[in-house]
Amino acid sequence: MRPFTYTRADGVEAAVDQVASHPKAKFIAGGTNLLDLMKIDVMRPQHLVDITHIALKTIEENQEGGLRLGALVTNADTAYHPEIEQRYPLLSHAILAGATGQLRNMATDGGNLLQRTRCYYFYDTDTPCNKREPGSGCSAINGYNRDLAILGTSEHCIATHPSDMAVALAALEAKVNVTGKGGDRMIPLADFHRLPGDTPHIDTNLKEDEIITSIDLPAKGFADHYTYIKLRDRASYAFALVSVAAALELNGETIKEARIALGGVAHKPWRVPEAEAMLRGQQATRENFRKVAEAYVAGATGYGDNDFKIELAKRAIVRALEQAYKMEGAA
Repeated sequence: MRPFTYTRADGVEAAVDQVASHPKAKFIAGGTNLLDLMKIDVMRPQHLVDITHIALKTIEENQEGGLRLGALVTNADTAYHPEIEQRYPLLSHAILAGATGQLRNMATDGGNLLQRTRCYYFYDTDTPCNKREPGSGCSAINGYNRDLAILGTSEHCIATHPSDMAVALAALEAKVNVTGKGGDRMIPLADFHRLPGDTPHIDTNLKEDEIITSIDLPAKGFADHYTYIKLRDRASYAFALVSVAAALELNGETIKEARIALGGVAHKPWRVPEAEAMLRGQQATRENFRKVAEAYVAGATGYGDNDFKIELAKRAIVRALEQAYKMEGAA
């Protein structure tokens, strides 16, 4: 690990000032991803600003009738919070599908959104990787790419975003509140993460001096018909090959609203609102679910080892929608 300096901030304004005044500084809270990346020399911050003492650790009602998750609430406390379990069970299930109990006890909600890709080449400093070293090339496109993206890729990067929590937040249409030297602003979850384009080293639309302060959940939690499916190589402690957060609002057998978000297939949680709209006013049938699944992965591209993910994603969408409709429980 390379040498770095360290300070602790007791408030949001102080934290922003400290990061803005140090070149190549990073915030650190749970540290479950950043410290690992520093140890293997993938990330090299010269200064760390400890934000664990800032009062961003509550879950409370927001003005829209939903809930506001403080950025420093742990993933475990969020998943097991009574209001989350009752009103947003999709989010609770998605969080519990990720990592381990130990990691969920340390990882924070804000940090969860900022974790880096698990692409093998990003972690291997002996290989070219545009996300790690811009302009060096992408070893994954013509390399071993079984776990990597099939949607929204570019010639520069086919990495995936690893978060389970973010997939559920995308389906729920959560909003991320941030603040920095330019003041406060809100970023819809759908716009928080970026596609790789020609700058794959930039994961989010967060500015360098901005800190996440909270995440807002809207009032509608789809608690009656939802599911989170995570398809992976092991039953636990494995990142998704494909995950699906599905939520339905029904009027009898008719679908009033559908939400679908995919994980493990793109540089960000993947939504296609136009495809979701195909279900509005339609019957909850497998045939209709298959049509939506086809539309969801239209344009998907395999890179050899990961070709199977296209069909896997379609089948997962159909299964998730059927489970959400029948409420057979999350996987």
